[in-house]
Amino acid sequence: MPLRISISGIRGVIGDGLDAVSVTRWAAAFGAWLPPGPVVVGRDPRLSGPMVFDAVAGALCSTGHDVWDIGIATTPTTEIAVQQSNAVGGVIITASHNPAQWNALKFLQGNGLFLTKLQNRDVRTRFEDGSGHVGYRELGRVSLREGADRQHLDAITGASWLDTEAIAARGLHAVLDAVEGAGGVIVPRLLDVLGVRCTGLNCGLSGEFPHDPEPTPVHLEQLCGTVAAEGADIGFAVDPDVDRLALVDEKGRALSEEMTLVLAVDFVLGKLKATGRQPGPVAVNLSTTGLIETVARKHGVSVFRTPVGEANVVETILDEGCELGGEGNGGVIYPAIHAGRDALVGIAMVLQALTESGGTLSEMVAALPPVVMRKIKVPADQLPAGDDLKKVLASLGPGTIDERDGLKWVGEAGWVHVRPSNTEPVVRIIAEAQDEKQVADLIRKVQAG
Repeated sequence: MPLRISISGIRGVIGDGLDAVSVTRWAAAFGAWLPPGPVVVGRDPRLSGPMVFDAVAGALCSTGHDVWDIGIATTPTTEIAVQQSNAVGGVIITASHNPAQWNALKFLQGNGLFLTKLQNRDVRTRFEDGSGHVGYRELGRVSLREGADRQHLDAITGASWLDTEAIAARGLHAVLDAVEGAGGVIVPRLLDVLGVRCTGLNCGLSGEFPHDPEPTPVHLEQLCGTVAAEGADIGFAVDPDVDRLALVDEKGRALSEEMTLVLAVDFVLGKLKATGRQPGPVAVNLSTTGLIETVARKHGVSVFRTPVGEANVVETILDEGCELGGEGNGGVIYPAIHAGRDALVGIAMVLQALTESGGTLSEMVAALPPVVMRKIKVPADQLPAGDDLKKVLASLGPGTIDERDGLKWVGEAGWVHVRPSNTEPVVRIIAEAQDEKQVADLIRKVQAG
C-alpha cells in the first residue's frame, strides 16, 4: 500500500509501505530540513512504536540532532514539550485514529506547530535528494526527558476559565475509554487534579486496541454501557494520541463527536462575554457541523471555514486572531494553551461547563437546535469526479459550492461535503440537515450520481 503523504503527516501500514527504511528516509529528510538543535520525539503505545522510534532517532542523530525521548506521550503533550523548550522541532509517532497496523510520523516546527503545506513540500524535496547527513563527530545522541505530562497538565490547570475547586465540589463521576492508547495515564491524572472520580476502561497503554480506535458513536458500546451501569455523569472517549474527544451523556448515549467542539465553543465564548469582553472569531474546517455558526451568532462572533487538516485550521486561528477553533471530529484547539487539537483541554472545558450549568450533559445538548449529520467512506471509483461531481452537487438545489477541499454544497436544506481523505485511501461524504430523511436523501443523490 502506498504511503499517505499529506499535511497530516507520513502515514502507512507497517510492513506494507511503512517500514524501518521508509521511516528512516523521511525522518532524515525532516532532520536535514531542521536548523541545528535538539528534537523532541513522543509516541503512542502501538506495537510498532519502538521500531519506528529507533528508526526516527537514528535518522535524526545521523543529521546531527540530539533526540529528546519523552516516551509514550499524547500528541498535544509532545506539542507543548516542543513549545516550552529550546527544541528546534518534534516528531510524534502515531497514526491517531487509524487501526493498530498503521503508524505515522507527524512533524512539528520549533514552536510546536505542525508543518505548513510549503514546509512539508520542502521536507519532501530533502527526501528526494537524500542529503543532510553528518560525519561521525557531529552525530546526535538520544536522551530521556521526563516531565512532559506535568507540563501539559500545568498548562491546562492554569487556564483562567478553569475552577478546579468548583468542579471538585460538584462531585462528578466520569468513565474514560482510553482505547489502550497514550491517554491511559495522563487523562486519569487530569481528572484526579480536577476532583472528578474516574472509572477507567482500556487504560493499560498496551497498544492493543480493544475496538476500532476512532472515537465515534458506533465504537463506544462498552463506554455507553459502563456509564449507564455506573450511574456516571459523563463518559469520555479519546483516540490513541488523545487529540480527539467524544462524549457520552449520563443516560449512556453516545453523542456525535461534533458536539465536543460545539460545547467547547459555546462555553469559551460565553465565559469571555461574562467578563465584559467581546470575544474574537472562531475557525473550523469545512466538514464541521453548522451548529458552530449557530453558537457563534449567539455570542456575536464570526466563523472562518478552512480546508480539512489541523494545520489549515491552526493557520487561520493564528492569522485571524481566533479565540478557539478545531475540527468536528472531536478536536478542540485553544491557542491560549497551544495551537493544536487537545482532548484534555476539551475535557476540562466540558467539565467546567457542566459544573457551571448545574444540570446534566443531556440538558446542555438539548438546548441546541436539532441537527443530524452522517459520515460515510466510499472507494473513489464509486463516485463521479471533477466536473461530473460538481454537476451532481449543483442538481441538489439552490446553493453554493465551495471548491477549496473537494466539493461542498451548501443549501437551505443542509449541506454535503465530498472530499478525498488525508489519512485513508477513501473518499469521505459528510452531510448535515435537520432530520434523518434529508441527510439520507443528500447522500443517496450524491452516490447515485
